[in-house]
Amino acid sequence: MMVRQNFLIAVLFGMILSGLIYLNNIQCSCNQQITEQGFNCSQQITEQGIIKPKWKQKIFGLRSTPGLLYNQPSVLVGRTDVASVSPWSAPIIWEGNFDSTLIDSIYKQQNLTIATTVFALGKYTRFVKDFLESAEQHYFVGFRVHYYLFTDQPESVPEVKMGENRSLTVQKVPSLNRWQDISMSRMEKLENLIENELVSEADYIFCLDIDTKFYGRWGAETLGRLVGVIHPWLFNVPRNQFTYERRPESKAYIPAEEGDYYYAGAAFGGSLEDVHHLTKTCREQLKIDAANSIEAVWQEESHLNKYFLLNKPSKLLSPEYMWRDVNKKAAQIKIVRFTNVPKNYAEVRPNP
Repeated sequence: MMVRQNFLIAVLFGMILSGLIYLNNIQCSCNQQITEQGFNCSQQITEQGIIKPKWKQKIFGLRSTPGLLYNQPSVLVGRTDVASVSPWSAPIIWEGNFDSTLIDSIYKQQNLTIATTVFALGKYTRFVKDFLESAEQHYFVGFRVHYYLFTDQPESVPEVKMGENRSLTVQKVPSLNRWQDISMSRMEKLENLIENELVSEADYIFCLDIDTKFYGRWGAETLGRLVGVIHPWLFNVPRNQFTYERRPESKAYIPAEEGDYYYAGAAFGGSLEDVHHLTKTCREQLKIDAANSIEAVWQEESHLNKYFLLNKPSKLLSPEYMWRDVNKKAAQIKIVRFTNVPKNYAEVRPNP
């Protein structure tokens, strides 16, 4: 009897020891993966086994450079003519509420790549040169930037000299007969680009309109998990005057008594994972609307505003970052950074 009990105890002890060794090996393997690849082991083990990380993930603190000199910040002095924070505590970026020297020092240590997408179909190829040349002067200067230009006329894309660590990829897409269809197709193409090409290639992405031009700094102060730009025409009007989609039949519907800000469809961005979720959701909602024979009043911009209402941006850019005319300023606009280019829409668009 005693021999049998000792045998059972030995077997039980062996099982426990084997389990501990197995768990230790798993932990070591996980730690090695975290050290070498920078991702969480629990994210990699599935029913099918070990898989590669889906998103390029880096963990950074906001580390300042030793000995860096910059103006002392104050909790008492600042802009009093504009709001600098949203009701959900997201910063609203205006001239005068960030220090460019400090913020560049923090983010340049992180060796970031910013993917930037633009679409130039039909006559909109005429805007490519000014966009790229002005971007090279003002847009994430000193950072690695990869532009992705979608066009139906690759042969019409002009040569623009790129700075160090700056590159341009041109992707051909089919021509479309309605500007509304061009607008609505962007979300699907952005979703696919992130999934198929950018997953391990970039840290952030911004999606911008091509019929625009940079006039001032657009830099690391704009980086965030999910970034929206407050529309220049509607930043100072009550929400019931926002041009949201007001028909309940549309997935973009927002009632007159709801809404935070009205966001421009001409500029949005953030981390790859967050922008992928945004584009995927908007693409799905656009598809549902199409199946129900309804088109939101401002196509993808209407769906973008619905998304931002339910998924609050982590950072908001003031209308400085998407102004309407460089020659016409509101009192609150101390600097124009990025604007629409004046044009005859009837002449450049393929349809009214």
